[in-house]
Amino acid sequence: MSTLLYQHIDLLSKEKGIDPEIVVSAVEDAILVATRKYYKSTEELTSSFNKDTGRVEVYAVKQVVETVTDPTHEISLSAARRIDPNAAIDGEVKIEKPTDVLGRIAAQTAKQVILQKVREAERESIFEEYSQRVSEVVTCLVKRTEGPDVIVDLGTAEGRLPRREQSRLESFTMGDRIRVVIIKVEKPSRGPQVIVSRIDPALLAKLFEMEVPEIYDGTVTIRAAARDTGERSKIAVSSRDKDVDPVGACVGMKGSRVQAIIRELHGEKIDIIPYSEDTINFVMNALSPAKISRASVLDAEDRHLEVIVETDQLSLAIGKKGQNVRLAAKLTGWKIDIKSEEEKRAEIEDQMALLSARTPLSELPALSPGILAKLTESGIETIEELADTPIADLTEIKGVGPKSAEKIIASVKDYYIQYTEAVEARRAAEAEKRAEEERARRAAEAAQQAEEAEGSLQASDLSGDSPEQTGGAEAESSMDRSGSDENGPGTEKEEIGGS
Repeated sequence: MSTLLYQHIDLLSKEKGIDPEIVVSAVEDAILVATRKYYKSTEELTSSFNKDTGRVEVYAVKQVVETVTDPTHEISLSAARRIDPNAAIDGEVKIEKPTDVLGRIAAQTAKQVILQKVREAERESIFEEYSQRVSEVVTCLVKRTEGPDVIVDLGTAEGRLPRREQSRLESFTMGDRIRVVIIKVEKPSRGPQVIVSRIDPALLAKLFEMEVPEIYDGTVTIRAAARDTGERSKIAVSSRDKDVDPVGACVGMKGSRVQAIIRELHGEKIDIIPYSEDTINFVMNALSPAKISRASVLDAEDRHLEVIVETDQLSLAIGKKGQNVRLAAKLTGWKIDIKSEEEKRAEIEDQMALLSARTPLSELPALSPGILAKLTESGIETIEELADTPIADLTEIKGVGPKSAEKIIASVKDYYIQYTEAVEARRAAEAEKRAEEERARRAAEAAQQAEEAEGSLQASDLSGDSPEQTGGAEAESSMDRSGSDENGPGTEKEEIGGS
């Protein structure tokens, strides 16, 4: 029959989420420590919890011997048989130690041991539970703030949302209900600490899984996700059913599904990208909304490719502060170099000019006059001819040894490195000039639009229109520009994918 003590133990175990046997063991250890402290004995003691009586029984264990040399740990056969008639030599007997006489200090010691054991068991239980829930999205309550960090209530434990894992657009107050993703569980000396995040790409993927039934049932699969938290995200999706459009499924009717996620992320823009097994197509899709002319792989092993766009699409492909190309690189896992048609054309022209050039050997200052004379006598008159000459052929020239040949090749490499750097510096200067001209053009257009808007407002005031009438006309005009309901989800999708 369960005793009142065991009922309390069972209740405590459920409250702390730990095994009742752990609490029982803690009680046994506590009483054992208190008994040893009370009796000030070095005897070998053991304890056990009796569920029927509700008492923790403590025993001194002694070895049965013929001749007692250590009374603390040994007992004679005759004395042992008075306690246990079945006692035998080399056996053990247990002598009960009264625990009713334990004083207040011993009871306090027992209490401290129990609390410590239960706390350790609770920490271990929390660590094991949340270690298995890493990458899981949970809904929690904001409990308090500790400096820049936010402490959230996960139910059975507290989670820490560090400042580095928070979006710049978000601020929280006590009692807010938010969704977070568990990213790791630390185990410092003071107990396990659950670290949660609002910027991890896994949160974006889980939010789509919760909002889009096709993702939940496996028809649509999220292949990759990348985030610039608080600004923009890209997510690549594919469909197992050819009749299901993965992008349309994620956008929803008039953008209803993706808008719910945007609200959850406090206005973060989301680009939904169709996944492709073909690397070139995937990268071109990932750079949307920019229109890509062509792309080519530069180094498959290093996962490096080059993308060519029209000049008017260059800024859109790169994005604000390089955001678009940076997210595309994260999404695809490839290094992406973006060049305009003009830049690519200039690069090809430079390469052709370099191939057709005839630069005299005198442009290599590292070569001595004697070496130049010997190279000229052998029929090598230009740097281009020298670059095409194998080192074995150079050593066959009279007066040119292996070391001299190595110095000649090194000087040619240095020449081409300096040439390439000069070309790149010139291109950068030209690109900066074009960017400055583009900024000036946009500023002029913005000023002209502002001037036209001011003139329109003055004309409206002169005609006597009220502010309400003017605002209504502007709203109607805005609706006309955004399109009617006939555009359906396609219009919403285009807005979300825009820059």
